[in-house]
Formats: sequence, C-alpha cells, structure tokens
Amino acid sequence: MFHLRSICIFTFLLFLSPLALAAEQKQEFAVDGNVLELDESNFDAAISTFDYIFVDFYAPWCGHCKRLSPQLNKAAVNLAVLKQPIVIAKVDADKYSRLASKYEIDGFPTLKIFMHGVPTDYYGPRKADLLVQFLTKFVAPDVAVLNSDPAISEFIEEAGRTFPIVIGFGLNESVISHLAVKYKKNAWFSVAKGYSNKTMEYYDFDKVPALVALHPSYNEQNIFYGPFEEKFLEDYIKQSLLPLALPINQDTLKALKDDKRKIVLTIMEDENDERSKGLVKLLKAAASANRDLVFAFFGFKQWQDFAESFEVSKKTKLPKMIVWDGDEEYSSVIGSDSVEDEDQGSQITRFLQGYREGNVIQKHITSDAYKAFRNSMFGIGAVILILVVILVVTMMQSLKEEPSREQVDHPGSSISPSEAKEALRSGDKEDKID
Repeated sequence: MFHLRSICIFTFLLFLSPLALAAEQKQEFAVDGNVLELDESNFDAAISTFDYIFVDFYAPWCGHCKRLSPQLNKAAVNLAVLKQPIVIAKVDADKYSRLASKYEIDGFPTLKIFMHGVPTDYYGPRKADLLVQFLTKFVAPDVAVLNSDPAISEFIEEAGRTFPIVIGFGLNESVISHLAVKYKKNAWFSVAKGYSNKTMEYYDFDKVPALVALHPSYNEQNIFYGPFEEKFLEDYIKQSLLPLALPINQDTLKALKDDKRKIVLTIMEDENDERSKGLVKLLKAAASANRDLVFAFFGFKQWQDFAESFEVSKKTKLPKMIVWDGDEEYSSVIGSDSVEDEDQGSQITRFLQGYREGNVIQKHITSDAYKAFRNSMFGIGAVILILVVILVVTMMQSLKEEPSREQVDHPGSSISPSEAKEALRSGDKEDKID
C-alpha cells in the first residue's frame, strides 16, 4: 500500500514538474516593455512562451548593433502594450555561437521574428516608430473584414505607407485567406463587405468582384477582375507586391530578394531631374503591360558604384537599359540599350521586343562589390575570407625574408588578435537605421 502511494505521489510530481517549469518560464519572461537578454539556456523556452518574439542577433563590438539597440528599447515599450503583444529580445550571437549557427547568422545585426516558434527574416525599417508599425502587421488578422466606407478608410490609415494594401470588393475572405497567410509579411489584406458607389468611384473599379492593390508610398493602385482561381490570383498578388517602377536603393534591393522575375533596370544620369521623371512614367506604362517583369531604375549620380557593376561609367550614354537576374547575370539588348531623349516610349518598346526575341548579349558582373550593394551588408563569411587572404599574403611575404632569431620569437608581420578583431569589426552588416 505504501509502495503504491509512493508511486502515485512520484507520478503526480512528474506530471506537475513541467507545469511548474512552464509557469516559472512565463513568470521569468514577463511582458513589461523591456528587451529580453537570451542565451543558449533560455532561448528555446522564450520562443515557446511567446507567440510573437522579435530577436536581435548582435555582437557587442558591432557598431551597427550599438546604434540599433536604443531603437529596440523604444519599440519594445510600444509593442508590449498591443492587444497581441510582441516581445523584443536579443542574443549575443558572437558569444553563443551554437545559436548563431542554428539560425544561420552570418553577420551582425541579424533580425528575425519568431511567430509561434517559426523564424522569419526581418528586412524592414529599424527606426523605433517604423519598426512598431512594421511589426504590428504580423499580429493583425490575416484578412481584415471591413463593413463600411469609414472602416475602409480607417484600415488604410492604420496600415500606413510601408506595405502594399490589398482590398477585395465583392469577395469572401476565404478566397484570399490562404494567400494572405502566405504573403502576410509583404502586404496588408482585407475584404470590404459594405461600401458605397462613391468608394467604387474613388478606387476606380466599375464591377465586382474586384481586387484593388494600393501602393501608398508610390501613389499607385491597380485593379484585378479575375479569374480568381488560385494560380491567377497568386500571380497578381505577387506582381502587386512591388510598384510598377521601383526606385533602386539599398533598402528596396531587399524587396527584390523574394521576387523571381527578371528586372528591367534603367540607369539614368540623375533620377530626380525632370527628364528622368518623364521616363519613369513611360516605364510604369511598360510595366503595366509586362507584368512578368519587374521594372526598376536608379540614377548614376545617386549610386555610381552600383552602376559601375553594370559597366556604366561617366562616359556611358544614359539612360541605359539592361535586364538583370538580381544576381550575377544580366543581358544587354543588341542595338537597343540606350534610351535617348526623343521618343523614349518607342525605344522602350523596341528594347522589350529585342529582349523577348533573344537578341541579347549575356554578361556577368565581375565586381565583387555588387553583393554589398544588393544586400546592404557584408557577411562574416566574406570577412573570414578576407582574413584568410591577408594571412596567406603575410605568410608569403615572411617566407621571402631570412628571419633572425628575434623575428622568429616576435614575428612582426603576423596579424595580432587585436588586429584580427578590428578586421572582423569592419565586417558589420551595412544596415543603416532608417
């Protein structure tokens, strides 16, 4: 009898222990607006405790990380009071290398949001107020249901200008719910079930069902009338995630990361002058008729180094058009790459026709710098490679000399630990705080 009672008590304690541990963890990770410090002993517990946790993988010596830290502190306060809180945490990935390896951290800072334990890379803004606006989307409903004109206006205002906004008119939310989940990190999704003729006029659609895609930052919108089978619907949504003509800079390059379309890239002298603005309007018209391609542009004046990756110099006749694969390959259309001032619309048409007919010269980017331009960062792997090259060169130089005993004991040509650490510091990810 005593033995049976002992077994029952022991079993009860075994059952109680995980519950007590979970309660202790939840108490440990209070949602109080402070940034959590995580390590290998409590990381898994933290991401299983919170449905949404935003993690900064940093290094103490990283200058960009130091500038980011106060922004995260400010954002944490506002994110903690949301109806569905988002917790901000940070991990010294330089110290806890096993965690860094598990989540493929190759540079600092690397930011990820864990939603129900599943990590997603974060490439959004880093200034506190924009960060809050950006992350709020992750805890919003997958598809918002809007029952009136004021509800539509309020939804658009709260969504802000960072992401495209997709609104379905005359559609059930089930039609887009699957795609809304899939592309939640890229856009806001909603369906309007109550709206007036005035709203139809404002958003320029004359029949339903219709899907309206808005780009507040670029003052753009376009309409999709179907068919609403998933393949056609997904193609439209993917194509609507970017504006018709995307200005290229370090931030917008990241937006191209998940888009598999070829990029019609126009390089201008100065993207801000009036002639260039007129050309952008023509590019938008071409993009509207060629949705299987991404149209993008930038100015040589704004980003000379990036332009030089495509063999563009001060002597090159601009504007110039190429077709880029977003990586190391691009194509020049024979006889049609230069877009002169007169009749640029016809020249764009000829360029696209030549590209589709295969009248191109394939080229390869030889500049190593383009990766830094595209990702706005320098990964640690690249830095290690640089260090290896430095070490090899140093060793080769030292072999050419006849070292004295003093030189053998005190090798002046080798890289000291402090110098190596400083070289690593130069490999911070070039992610400026917006």
